Amino acid sequence: MRAKITYAVTAAVLVVYFVLVGSRGVLLIQHGTLLTVTFGVAVLILPVIGVWFLWQNTRFVRRANRLAAELEADCGLPVAELKRTPSGRIDRDSADEVFSRRKAETEDTPDDWRCWFRLAVAYHDARDTPRARKAMQRAIALHEGRALSA
Repeated sequence: MRAKITYAVTAAVLVVYFVLVGSRGVLLIQHGTLLTVTFGVAVLILPVIGVWFLWQNTRFVRRANRLAAELEADCGLPVAELKRTPSGRIDRDSADEVFSRRKAETEDTPDDWRCWFRLAVAYHDARDTPRARKAMQRAIALHEGRALSA
């Protein structure tokens, strides 16, 4: 729940920032000179990119959470089997061991979104965020029945 609140607050702050930046861009355009109009358009592009990025991430998170809820209902979420250091961080060797099992499971059944979801969690635990995101995107695509790119 804490992560959801943090995400919502961050998103709200970003939206306020986008509105403020956008209003400055509009003011520059209203000034009417070639230079201010050029800067105004450039300033307006930043909030547009930011809103698009925020929207894409929000969609991704909502879809991933839906998959997690479905797996939880089926008792298919990965169990907490990772060893931790005394400080609470995940032990690297333990994460690598679990990752190896999840990868083999996914290679055996590459069309099962549940395996890709668990692989994404294993990538995340192994601190490989880009691959975790790609694996989760693949799980979402399989779950939604969309065509997958190689």
